Amino acid sequence: MLRRLAFAAAAAAVLASVAAAEEWPGWRGPRRDGTSLETDLPLRWGPAENVAWKAPIPGKGHASPIVWGDRVFVTTALRDEGKRMLLCLDARDGKVLWDRVVVTAPLEKINDLNSYASGTPVTDGRRVWVAFQNDKVMQVACYDFEGNQVWSKSPGPFSAQHGFCSSPALYKDLVILNGDQDGDAYIVALDQATGEERWRADRPNKVRSYCPPVIFHLAGKDQLVLSGSKCVASYDPATGKPFWIVDGPTDQFVASLVHADGVLMVTGGYPEHHILGIRPDGEGNVTKMHILWHHTKGVAYVPSPIAWGKYFYLVADDGTASCLEARTGERPWMERLGKHHSASPVAAAGYLYFLDDTGRTHVVKAAPRFEVVGTNDLGEECRASPAISRGRIFIRALGHLYCIGSAAPAH
Repeated sequence: MLRRLAFAAAAAAVLASVAAAEEWPGWRGPRRDGTSLETDLPLRWGPAENVAWKAPIPGKGHASPIVWGDRVFVTTALRDEGKRMLLCLDARDGKVLWDRVVVTAPLEKINDLNSYASGTPVTDGRRVWVAFQNDKVMQVACYDFEGNQVWSKSPGPFSAQHGFCSSPALYKDLVILNGDQDGDAYIVALDQATGEERWRADRPNKVRSYCPPVIFHLAGKDQLVLSGSKCVASYDPATGKPFWIVDGPTDQFVASLVHADGVLMVTGGYPEHHILGIRPDGEGNVTKMHILWHHTKGVAYVPSPIAWGKYFYLVADDGTASCLEARTGERPWMERLGKHHSASPVAAAGYLYFLDDTGRTHVVKAAPRFEVVGTNDLGEECRASPAISRGRIFIRALGHLYCIGSAAPAH
């Protein structure tokens, strides 16, 4: 009996560990909001501490890594050759398993803070989807885990003053992309298996923006929410039918949305900066009724915010971090974390990980009282948002991919 009880306890512990281990399948992780259910992540690391491996990545790119099992996928661009590439690495040791040239084309015009490989890929554990600009069109491609191309399609033209950054999002059997641009803008959904177009939604304001579409279950239904193109809007991810829209509050956005305690949060904007709390129900134009609160200080333009519990957390591009209560917009704290930030924060086990452009990560408690519990420096410039999977943190620097954590991944 004692042996059976001991075996049952051990089995329960293993199952709990497996249940807590998560993949990081696309932009901002399994819930598309930067959060992880992992509970045993390192709080401290450096060039010689808690680095399981460090792998060189050719070329340059700002796309985040994604992780599934023992595979890590990341994109890059070889500028001199005009090649945009997808790489697959072994998550256990950082060895490159395969690389594929997805697009070879002239280099588009980009902002100095952008790259030619900024769109984060997405996976369902069997296939990987990736998007780049291909001269004057958007190019979307699908690969299997062995590196075989399943299909490659161009869903339409693309032209934007500051370059391309569209991270695909998966919904049921669809792969969905934002085509906000300087011209006939659109959101498009393709069949995951074939690349054939399933629906297209017009973006009538025809203004470039760089927000990945995110899909949340809000107000009793699945909603694809997207800021940019002079609005914040919600769509049915199955059909592209619009649910509601909030006008403005400005022209362009980069950061994607998050939600907490029944409130959607949007931050950013050009030429004006805003933070809004929005009630995500209703139909049609809800501008006058559904904005719950509004700030113009401490705004994050590029880094996306994060939600933990009943609070939103964000870091402005200049390194000013804030905590906001979701329902009221009240700000318990605003503190300086350091230098310029491009990466979006991630969160796990009650801790927030803020990575700045110099490669320094501030680990902060996710709480209405400000407390830094660790400051970790890799010593290499970073622009991509981290990924969390199976007890490890994956950080893509300009020249390397770092795996932070123990030497052996959890399975």
